[in-house]
Amino acid sequence: MSKTPTVLHVNLAKGFRGGERQTELLIRALSKHFNIKQLLACREDSPLLARLADVDNLSFVIANHQLSGHYAAPLVDIVHAHEAKAVHWAYVHKLLKNTPYIVTRRVDTVVKDKWLNQKTYRSASALVGISTLIANQIRSKHWGEVYQIPSTLAHLESDPKEGEAFRNTFPGKTIIGHVGALVDKHKGQKILIEAAALLEKSHPDLQIVFFGDGADKEELETLSKGMKNITWMGFKARIGDYLPYFDLFVFPSRNEGLGSTLLDVMDAGVPIIASNVGGIPDIVIDNETGVLVTPNDSLALKEAIIKLSNDKALQTKLVAGAKKQLENYTPQKMAESYTALYKKITAQG
Repeated sequence: MSKTPTVLHVNLAKGFRGGERQTELLIRALSKHFNIKQLLACREDSPLLARLADVDNLSFVIANHQLSGHYAAPLVDIVHAHEAKAVHWAYVHKLLKNTPYIVTRRVDTVVKDKWLNQKTYRSASALVGISTLIANQIRSKHWGEVYQIPSTLAHLESDPKEGEAFRNTFPGKTIIGHVGALVDKHKGQKILIEAAALLEKSHPDLQIVFFGDGADKEELETLSKGMKNITWMGFKARIGDYLPYFDLFVFPSRNEGLGSTLLDVMDAGVPIIASNVGGIPDIVIDNETGVLVTPNDSLALKEAIIKLSNDKALQTKLVAGAKKQLENYTPQKMAESYTALYKKITAQG
């Protein structure tokens, strides 16, 4: 057994959302800081193939579903499953090649007590939750040893010219930004639209600007039709160009594993208002690193927006508190935690 283990990551998601971004960030950090030999099993149409093409010491295994790619994959020391289908893939791979695996769970819905879930989770060498809530949910199942390793910020690049052009689009306005997949049952954009309706006449200087795309795009845009204080910007591949030019950031999620976007917003120095739900309170400590509001409450959200937009001293305090805690959420810190876990498991033979 080599001192530094060879790791086969598995992410079989079709698109590219938060979990895929965290998979990418971990692979890059492991390559940069630990020079670990890595493989990634993913779909042939996965965006990860192109996004990670420049990473040293990384090779790919095509796996379009849970039963494919196993015999194409060389022997490795450990498999790391990054999402639900990957857990099944890792379980099958262990049956075929007896390779230990770990599971990272990123969503805050409780794992159902189905036979297959119990079998795949119990067979893992370690279970990882990215937030206190998720880790405790897994522990309550008594399916194995549970660790808590949070997601990381991305240190997004920013082009000031693009950001200033965006800012100049809204002269005299306070920009209230939101970034997220346009899926209301998860991200709660309807709550922010309702809050915007309450603010439109009384606070016309507040402009709510949505970034993102998703299944609810048309419905959400229809709901806000005619509202002058809402702007839809669509999906932006370089969201880091825009974040520093928000005055406030609002995150009205109905459920959230952790909310790693919040880390990037903190890194950009923007005060945050977020729902007190899921793993968000791990990051947003009320009145210290941001403001927490009751989920699904547009009136409470409206009041929080008014209060924070008028309180420059509180904004400064929240930004300073947020910056201070970011040292716990860097790619290197996440890579260190996972490397220690990989080595612990592989040392057990």
